Amino acid sequence: MARIAVIDKSKHHPDKCNWLCVSLCPVNRTGQECIVQGPGKDISIDESTCTGCGICAHRCPFEAIKIINLPQELETEPVHRYGENGFALYRLPIPKFGQVVGIMGRNGIGKSTALKILAGLLKPNLGTKEEVDYDELIKKFRGTEAQNYFQKLKEEKIKIAYKPQKIDTIPKKYKGKVINLLKKVDEKGQLDKIAEQLGLTKILQHDIKTLSGGELQTVAIAATALKDANVYYFDEPSSYLDISQRLKIGKFIRSLANKETAVMVVEHDLIILDYMTDIIHLMYGQAACYGVVSQPMASKVGVNTYLDGYLKSENIRFRDKSIKFMEKGPSQTQYGMELTKWPALSKKLGKFQLETDEGNIKTHEVQGILGPNAIGKTTFVKMLAGIEKPDKGKIDLKMKVSYKPQYVPSDSEDLVINVLQKAIQKYKGALIRPLEIEHLFMKKINELSGGELQRVAIAQCLSEEADLYLLDEPSAYLDVEQRLVASKVINDVMEAKGSSALVVDHDLLFIDYLSHRLLVFEGEPAVKGFVHKPSSMEDGMNKLLKALEITIRREEETKRPRINKEDSVKDR
Repeated sequence: MARIAVIDKSKHHPDKCNWLCVSLCPVNRTGQECIVQGPGKDISIDESTCTGCGICAHRCPFEAIKIINLPQELETEPVHRYGENGFALYRLPIPKFGQVVGIMGRNGIGKSTALKILAGLLKPNLGTKEEVDYDELIKKFRGTEAQNYFQKLKEEKIKIAYKPQKIDTIPKKYKGKVINLLKKVDEKGQLDKIAEQLGLTKILQHDIKTLSGGELQTVAIAATALKDANVYYFDEPSSYLDISQRLKIGKFIRSLANKETAVMVVEHDLIILDYMTDIIHLMYGQAACYGVVSQPMASKVGVNTYLDGYLKSENIRFRDKSIKFMEKGPSQTQYGMELTKWPALSKKLGKFQLETDEGNIKTHEVQGILGPNAIGKTTFVKMLAGIEKPDKGKIDLKMKVSYKPQYVPSDSEDLVINVLQKAIQKYKGALIRPLEIEHLFMKKINELSGGELQRVAIAQCLSEEADLYLLDEPSAYLDVEQRLVASKVINDVMEAKGSSALVVDHDLLFIDYLSHRLLVFEGEPAVKGFVHKPSSMEDGMNKLLKALEITIRREEETKRPRINKEDSVKDR
């Protein structure tokens, strides 16, 4: 059986464990070399002599070692490996001309690595220590679509445009106005047309460093699309965008694919991924250890397979349970006793005016909050939390409130284990384990990735003793599975404590999976916002969908929401 050994060098502390793994390894004790001590703190594991006993992994006090037996069907040679005992990527997704190909999978499973290899930004090494050239790749993938792709890449018949995952680096690289950046990359002469399509006309004269996350994301998508390429790669294009913007971007990305052009997208919002793609590759494996790209399948089948957790074509179960959605009827408007209510409120912030209907929230209930960016959702949540005072209407909640802000502070030197003391003591089974936080305990807050920081913030908020929990965009930076786990955790905590939660988010699938009732915001972004009183899931969703001019159906097998293609029979 093929196996790999992966060492997380950041967790390796031989000065604190006295090289325990070296002394315990059965192969080492017979006189052979398996776990080898290098110069300084360096360490390596010889995978050819490793027996897979797992003693080193189980006994390492810092969980720095993983010994993984690979699926039997998997070829032993990876496409790329990050050094000896590093992360390994097996197989590649391949773009198809005339179609939008999607990639879905957990964080740390190699999605961005695969995109960078295909875009020519990362030279693969086929598991060796040296990078290989296109001739080696063509030889490795002989007889497959990948051979044809790398052949065209070598002959420069393919021109690539790539939108990276991390857009916050853009203001560090480019200075000046948005229009100047877009003019610089406009190889098609379509700046005005694409700016109009993506709703960028109003911000063309703005300085790049003043843009919000959503504006920056849209500018990055526009800059990518303005390049005269025939293969476009988009890594997480919906981050920071609201629902209407996600639909606009989805429609725009779909429009790029034609007979001469291929598009590939990595995305965590399942509704948008399903909406914009024709074909999907799943990626499975073990985060930060190895990732495997599945064979392509139709979008509907791909998403359903992912939710099921079982890849029938490859006989692989990559999750121990399937994810099910419930059909929610209007009867669920009656949910527990009234916990609190608020009157009609009014708040002015600069030129922006927010008005609200009166409303209430019940015990054990989770209310989802939906609406565009800059419409007052965060302001409303802050008023309920007591952080902002309304100009008209008095909030007298007379209860404890726990609040997770939209932007989680990330500059603290505190260790995660210290920040989450309450959660560790009281809610290890309810929060720490399902959110997979245990391995982060010895990390500082300022060392966490976006997804790690988000999970810590959710755990910290829910571990507080409160009557009402306010969570602003808890799905940001989380992968598909983490989003669904987070929604289940929020619901379970409300059920166990008899408390209530208000959750602001832009992922419709997340909100649908999580909520009992909805608060829908309408108005004109940055000018005026209005929030209706809480409504049933059916009424609230219909109100939102009417404003977005789309229709949604529930998929027959999984009951998950799916957007109907525009002007299709089901849409009509």
